[in-house]
Amino acid sequence: MKGILALACVAFLLTPAAFGQTSRPARESCAGLIKLSLPEAKVISATRIAPGAYRPPAGAADAGSSQTFYGTLPAFCRVQITSKPSSDSNIAIEAWMPVRNWNGRFRAQGNGGFAGYIDYHDMGVDVREGFATASTDTGHTANPTDAAWALHHPEKVIDFGYRAIHEMTIAAKAAIDAFYGEAPRYSYFGSCSNGGRQALMEVQRFPADYNGVIAGAPANFWSHLLTAGLSAAQALSQTPSSYIPSKKLPAIASAVNAACDAKDGVRDGVLNDPRECRFDPATLLCKGADSDSCLTARQVTALKKLYAGARDSSGRVIFPGFLPGGEEGEGGWALWITGKGPGRALLFSFVDGYFANIVYEDPQWNYKTANLDDAVEAADEKTARVLNAADPNLRAFESHGGKLIIYHGWNDPAIPALNSIDYYNAVLGKLGKNDADSFVRLYMIPGMQHCGGGPGPDSFGAPGESRQGDPRHDIQAAIQVWVEKGIAPETIVATHYDGEKVKMTRPLCAYPEEAHYKGTGNSNDAANFVCAAGKN
Repeated sequence: MKGILALACVAFLLTPAAFGQTSRPARESCAGLIKLSLPEAKVISATRIAPGAYRPPAGAADAGSSQTFYGTLPAFCRVQITSKPSSDSNIAIEAWMPVRNWNGRFRAQGNGGFAGYIDYHDMGVDVREGFATASTDTGHTANPTDAAWALHHPEKVIDFGYRAIHEMTIAAKAAIDAFYGEAPRYSYFGSCSNGGRQALMEVQRFPADYNGVIAGAPANFWSHLLTAGLSAAQALSQTPSSYIPSKKLPAIASAVNAACDAKDGVRDGVLNDPRECRFDPATLLCKGADSDSCLTARQVTALKKLYAGARDSSGRVIFPGFLPGGEEGEGGWALWITGKGPGRALLFSFVDGYFANIVYEDPQWNYKTANLDDAVEAADEKTARVLNAADPNLRAFESHGGKLIIYHGWNDPAIPALNSIDYYNAVLGKLGKNDADSFVRLYMIPGMQHCGGGPGPDSFGAPGESRQGDPRHDIQAAIQVWVEKGIAPETIVATHYDGEKVKMTRPLCAYPEEAHYKGTGNSNDAANFVCAAGKN
């Protein structure tokens, strides 16, 4: 009988009625919003978009999916806003609101990298699901890897750092209130990478902005993260022979799996907790001539530095190192760390953009000659207050009734996963475990790379992917249930797809618990795992 009642309860939670998803028609014409008065901002366009008629601007990241995706969108009111909180600010904001069947909620989008774009695709997903939504370019238009806009523009750096997301939130909520005649009952924000930093910045600086927040792989310790990137670049270019070419990564990955894959009881190419791996790069030292299957002595030294993390001259840890297990794969080290040559990987483009344009304001800055001690000191002094979202005191967000979920892939080759554990533990240390457990959860995802990808389960309804709407499989539905029903998430089932085919499912456990194989049954089936305390 208890099992039947439990199933009935879950079934009820998944119904639209349980979430209060009733049709809310507009009370103001979309065009009428052109007259909306906003503090330090102005509506520059308010247009009703017919069903399936929207097309993203030329040059948008997904402009080519116009027919296949945007053609499925319902009618919505598109409001374009320019916000100028400083004399050097020019923040572009868009708020989209379904004309019919609004579910009474607001769900906003963040940005990756150095931002510079509006996320039309994820806004489309939101309005299709009945949410009012918003996005901002954070005050500049550029490729997300480009930071040239920041050179000699400190106010624009502030906009990027924290001000633009808050300005977007204020403006979007005002537009929603005017359009529907009522404010959103619940507001949510979720994003990954720099978007995860934005999420934590909102929680820390503007705790009343959102009821539920999801921070994926947060780049929240920005100044130290990019100093660590500088350290990695120098490790790979200390001498011409220190560089590890990407063609050697399969050998490293194979050696890591040979040493550590079976430690969790399952040989599946996924390290359940890479902290348990004691792989020694020296085992790959070439015994004879150099080849793709071995490492030279200097490459061994470089690899050890990448795993160890960045330290200053006194041995103090600047930022944790990359964990073994994420070396291979489309979104692995070849993209982020080794690249096509020394200093030519994606992570180092962020390092160069940050230090040259924001920290030192010198386009001729050269990572090869930089002093690590000086760099981290300059980075902290110049940008920590504006760009770091590392404050563990979330008491104001807790008092507001907010709920926070952090997630991070263990195999992340861009932002070492231990950073999220460090921040989570800092929150527990500041607030106490019982208080923190009432509103914060951390999920560490085996085998997942940066915000997705990798050999592990990486599909769980995270921001930016299609959702199932089931809180047992969908992290966005899970936080919605937590906020609106008071039921905290524990286990979320994640999936790894091979094309359209399900290759693996695995439970994601609330940290510090982790998924343990029961010892029998299909190891690719989440039903054969149980959440239990980890060894670390």
